[in-house]
Amino acid sequence: MVLEKNHIFLNQQPDTKENVIRRIGAIFTSEGYTNEEYTQAMLEKEKIFNTYMGNFVALPHGVEEAKKEIKKTGIVLITVPDGQDWGAAEKPKVIIGIAAVGNEHLEVLSKIALSFSDADGIDRLLSMTEDEISAMFEG
Repeated sequence: MVLEKNHIFLNQQPDTKENVIRRIGAIFTSEGYTNEEYTQAMLEKEKIFNTYMGNFVALPHGVEEAKKEIKKTGIVLITVPDGQDWGAAEKPKVIIGIAAVGNEHLEVLSKIALSFSDADGIDRLLSMTEDEISAMFEG
């Protein structure tokens, strides 16, 4: 699983949750990871289930039925040091959009869980460069 450097957006300003998801979806669509319908599926997922996972991390992804809209696995990582309103008790500082073919999302999720299992992991990530973050996801 590779996190491409052009899919890492550091030190972003808070926006609406919907705009953040639309931005992730636009990246996936424009670079051939998904069809446009996948963006809508990510927005639908948030209505059903808030993708805030705790520990200042949100993992927006599409509903199960949208798997057919994914052409190849990709991730987009956005950091918002001031916190992004996500409709949860805590505001995530790291938002990782996921589009994964088949069961590849399980690998993506386990890598994320291991990397960000504590607040120190989030603090480390917030101080890293695009190169360092990309290398961490390759490792």
